[in-house]
Amino acid sequence: MDIFRARRDRLIDAMMAAGGGIAVIPTAPERERNGGNFFPYRADSQFFYLCGFCEPQAVLVIQADESPRQILFCRAKNEAQEIWTGHRHGPNAAAERFCFDAAYPIEELDKKLPGLLANQPALWTSLAADSEWDRRVLGAIREARSTARAENAAPSAVREISAVLDEMRLIKDESELATMCRAAEITAAAHCRAMRATRPNRFEYEIEAELLHAFRAAGSQFPAYPSIVASGPNACVLHYVDNDRQMLNGELLLIDAGCELDGYAADITRTFPVNGRFSGPQRDLYQLVLTANLAAQSKVRPGNDCNAPHEAAVAVLTQGFIDLGLLKGATQDLIETESYRRFYMHRTSHWLGLDVHDAGSYKIRGAWRPFVPGMTLTIEPGCYIRPTDDVPEAFWNIGIRIEDDALVTPDGCEILTGGAPREIEEIEEMMQGQDG
Repeated sequence: MDIFRARRDRLIDAMMAAGGGIAVIPTAPERERNGGNFFPYRADSQFFYLCGFCEPQAVLVIQADESPRQILFCRAKNEAQEIWTGHRHGPNAAAERFCFDAAYPIEELDKKLPGLLANQPALWTSLAADSEWDRRVLGAIREARSTARAENAAPSAVREISAVLDEMRLIKDESELATMCRAAEITAAAHCRAMRATRPNRFEYEIEAELLHAFRAAGSQFPAYPSIVASGPNACVLHYVDNDRQMLNGELLLIDAGCELDGYAADITRTFPVNGRFSGPQRDLYQLVLTANLAAQSKVRPGNDCNAPHEAAVAVLTQGFIDLGLLKGATQDLIETESYRRFYMHRTSHWLGLDVHDAGSYKIRGAWRPFVPGMTLTIEPGCYIRPTDDVPEAFWNIGIRIEDDALVTPDGCEILTGGAPREIEEIEEMMQGQDG
């Protein structure tokens, strides 16, 4: 667990550089699904990044001053409760295993927090994300102020901890990259399984079941997000998740699915023919999107900014839409007027990590952020052709997206998701071995 201690030490250094203070970071609450049933628990990403501690009802406190301290508040041991809901570390074991200076029962937080706030110049926390947490923290500040004496003072400022943590999380360390590579491998294998299982007249949810089986069988704890298994016209709905349509011969199937492994997400999209063979129009549009994917990939390198992949993909797609008769006009004019958004309405990349849309700003003082080794992101151009009078009918209801996960390296980028085929010939060859 030294890696989490090291991250907390880095946070202390960043806080000290900004004047010091005390950070108070809660994990996520448990959330009820219905009638006393709860959703599977997942820790808050910021909290997990700093602790690696996955139990609910926990709060991290970090003092960044002349005598730094790292403190955990967590659930106490409770034999009766553990019979029902499983093992709890308890404060003593948690302090030892997760390298804290001290740990206390969570019930003591409200009593101890005003004293911990005393003589700290600033409180670092996340506000406006959870109204109950906001009330709790502000109540502690009020109590600290009401009990302040000449030798003590309450924090005079509240600072957003995300501003520091987002920058830390943007650059992945070796441990994170190892987990992300494994998550990508599991997800790529799941997409291969889905391709082999797809055939006309099966239902989308049957293919979703293949994905979920592959994720869990390989050790992934959760899907990283609701899987999109979208056939035919459903592929033109960007966040389609019903997954209940019967797939028909001659259609494409778009699958956007990724597993979560030890907190880290993979995010892959593949599009392929339900019957295993691309038709002529499908092939033309697919090759266009693949070319855009490769063009975007070529721009992921130090020295370029994080908008360069999107600009490259848009240029390829717009010219392709003209060549296929879907748009008319000069390429640059159509880009400047964003006419291409009729068929390609989302961006090409987002950061990836503990969250599928991971922490980190895309601009610094109004300018696009430059790539730095250790960043991880998606590359996901697409096109979505809905039926309309001025579009050739052969292109109707074709939705295609090709998404890969990329690591910025000193010399360019490494694609982590190459195990899922994306070339037309590779896809058709794999689907010749469709499961019976």
